[in-house]
Amino acid sequence: MNHSENQTVPDGVMAAVLTPLAADGGVDHRRFADHCRWLLASGCDGLAVLGTTGEANSFSVEERLTLLDRLVESGVPPASLLPGTGCCALPDTVRLTRKAVTLGAKGVLMLPPFYYKTVTDDGLFAAFAEVIEAVGDDRLRVYLYHFPQMSGVPLRAPLIERLLARYPTIVAGMKDSSGDLANMTANAAAFPGFRVLSGSDELLWPLIQAGGAGCITAVCNVAAPLAARVVAAFRSDDPAAAESAHEPLAAVRAAIARYPLSAALKEIMARHTGDAGWLRLRPPLTPLPVDDAAALATALDRLGFAPAPWSGS
Repeated sequence: MNHSENQTVPDGVMAAVLTPLAADGGVDHRRFADHCRWLLASGCDGLAVLGTTGEANSFSVEERLTLLDRLVESGVPPASLLPGTGCCALPDTVRLTRKAVTLGAKGVLMLPPFYYKTVTDDGLFAAFAEVIEAVGDDRLRVYLYHFPQMSGVPLRAPLIERLLARYPTIVAGMKDSSGDLANMTANAAAFPGFRVLSGSDELLWPLIQAGGAGCITAVCNVAAPLAARVVAAFRSDDPAAAESAHEPLAAVRAAIARYPLSAALKEIMARHTGDAGWLRLRPPLTPLPVDDAAALATALDRLGFAPAPWSGS
């Protein structure tokens, strides 16, 4: 399908950015900024920092606020950032969201309050509305974060419809990490202009064919050039090239997804950069066992895959 016939021209490729840690377990701000700059130079159109892959819920609100300040101070363009701001406590979500808006971020990626399960759409609407009203800034752009396997709180079409009716410019889109392509394409079709982004690399091509806006994925931490080729071919109205480009991306995703993603991707970054500091994760997450790390490296070698040349310090 020619993309001019679609409802949405893709926003493109965003990485769900890893958060490197220092020896004391805190954020390694220098390594983090280096990684973000490398991702932007390697094909990413944006950076979804402080998400699931970035271990956001293992960090305090103060740590997250400092991370955002330090990242922008390092020269990473704030307009490239889509920080995760959704917390269980709404005042925490408000603080993080205000910070993102003040810094000039592209938008925020917002989980629903996720401790209480089986909540109603009325309750979820009230939660999102309370944050939007408390931030009170027309520059705010909210991307809903639908990840029911992790959050236990799905964000369904009737809720999206209500939010768009109340906040048609502020509620801008959704990252859908459910792995359910039918859900993604249904929302893209039902809500023209609503930016549906896949959390799964293997669904990037079918989603943008159906009017989706691109992807926000963990594997783009190491394979952004592969995803960028898919989107570039689509924008050039070359579906055969897009489909061909998508095959190696899906294969790399399948190899990495056999293991816990944050640990696997940090293992790849450690090997790629020669920097063992990349192996650190904050408990309860743990590095890959040695045998798994070796098997992952072998699988990627068999695919002929290597990340873009490292340009960090």
